[in-house]
Amino acid sequence: MGAATDAMVLDPAAATAPIAFLKRDVTSPAPQEADADHGEGRKDAASGSRARRSVVRAIAGVLLSTAAAGAGYLYWDHSRHFETTDDAFIAARQFSIAPKVTGYLAAVPVGDNQHVVAGDVLARVDDRDYRVALTQAQAQVAGARASIENIDAQIKVQDAQIVSAEAQLDQAQAGLVFAQQQATRYQDLMKTGSGTVQNAQQYDSQLRQQQATVTSAQAALEVAKRQVESLKAQRASAVANLAQSQAQLDQAELNLSYTTVKAAQAGRVANLTGAVGQYAQAGTAIATLVPDEVWVTANFKEWQLNEMRPGQPVALAIDAYPGRKIHGSVASIQPGSGTAFSLLPAQNATGNYVKIVQRVPVKIVLDNPPSDVAIGPGMSVVPTVRVNPTPSLYERLRSWL
Repeated sequence: MGAATDAMVLDPAAATAPIAFLKRDVTSPAPQEADADHGEGRKDAASGSRARRSVVRAIAGVLLSTAAAGAGYLYWDHSRHFETTDDAFIAARQFSIAPKVTGYLAAVPVGDNQHVVAGDVLARVDDRDYRVALTQAQAQVAGARASIENIDAQIKVQDAQIVSAEAQLDQAQAGLVFAQQQATRYQDLMKTGSGTVQNAQQYDSQLRQQQATVTSAQAALEVAKRQVESLKAQRASAVANLAQSQAQLDQAELNLSYTTVKAAQAGRVANLTGAVGQYAQAGTAIATLVPDEVWVTANFKEWQLNEMRPGQPVALAIDAYPGRKIHGSVASIQPGSGTAFSLLPAQNATGNYVKIVQRVPVKIVLDNPPSDVAIGPGMSVVPTVRVNPTPSLYERLRSWL
């Protein structure tokens, strides 16, 4: 024990260590309290930063809301000047091309989708049979004319015979007068006794013969006149035959012309089915012609027609050519909905009725149709009709800026 006490007294570090420890605890603060003070400072700084961000966000939100409201109003104000629809298509009065006569196709000088003008040859039918028919018709016309000329000649001959019959009648009548005088003279001589009964009877017989000659001449003259009437009737029949033959000739010429099928107007050939050597029936389509004159049929909803009028400008966007701007104008508005003119129109007076917004076709003509691309029936179009000509606020702002 004495050795331990000596060791503790002799070690000065060991003796001063508890005192230093107690002294440090009294003079310096604890580490937990210092950390708490620093945390409170950071919280105050963070809350201030959040408050500032909230103010900025509120101001930005107000500005964005105001801008969105302004942009929305500009869009609404601008859009109410227009009416548009995507239910619109290119339309045209396309028609089938068919030969009017039957025969084998000798030539088809056009190709698929080729553009043609009025008068261009689209197809030719073998015309040999029709040329033979034309020659026959021409021969019939020539024969009918010759028949008329023959009858005219007969009428002239008969006129001469009438003149001759009239002369014979005049001669017979003159002989009759002389015979009457002779018969009267010899009758008187017989009564006075200066003449014989034989002479009186002889000249009385001659008188009767001369009377018969006059009657025969009158009958011959009447027959000659009736013959002229008969010839005139024959001539009328021949003239009718000539008219019939001429009609057959005209028909043969028409049939020959029908062997060449030509385009009635400018357009494009589509759905070409005719080929050389094909037997084409009359009226059977060999192609379809789509005219150059096309328009747009836009089916607007009925409530979109309130301010729509003919003549209003239209901006057209064709789906096939989105980069092109095509302009047009409203031509007309159909007086009725599309269903009213359908094959089976709606019968709303029977059964349960559900109101459906109807669509009314509007015809739009193109002011500047493109000529370098094909535009045909059925192509989709999005027309935008300007129904209010006054400038919108957006347009006024653009003009100011």
